[in-house]
Amino acid sequence: NPDVPELARGKTGRVTGHLMALLTLMKAQPLAYNKDNQEDKEGLFDAADTIRDTLTIFVDMIAGIQVKAEAMRAAALQGFATATDLADYLVKKGLPFRDAHETVALAVRECEQKGCDLADLSLEALQAFHPSIENDVFDVLTLEGSVAARNHIGGTAPERVRIEAQRLLEQN
Repeated sequence: NPDVPELARGKTGRVTGHLMALLTLMKAQPLAYNKDNQEDKEGLFDAADTIRDTLTIFVDMIAGIQVKAEAMRAAALQGFATATDLADYLVKKGLPFRDAHETVALAVRECEQKGCDLADLSLEALQAFHPSIENDVFDVLTLEGSVAARNHIGGTAPERVRIEAQRLLEQN
């Protein structure tokens, strides 16, 4: 049931609104204390309460989640999720991004006509879109390859996620 995350997402507007009010209040401060700074309390306290309450509810929600891995995988495979990865691949092969984007658009269009995904095209079919495509393209045309390709700070590669999780555990 998506009620909790939907409501939490809705609360972000409220918290962001308070942030904007506080930033506006604090900009162009004179050198001396002014009573206008008293206006920060209502937004600050409400934002803190909202965040605390939302995180408290999230703990219960996370504990009760039942992951449907196959349904998640099926949803992730829809909509050409690896199209950006193919464009990145072509850029790494030396194509300007504009050309890579156009090449991927042509490949996606063909897949739509055939009712298949990019990873379902043969190497020869992909090379018809650009000759620099080699067999290693299939490494980035899978969901696992897409995730693993982001092997940088803050990236989704499993190694990076482990490093970040370890860093957070060591902080506490």
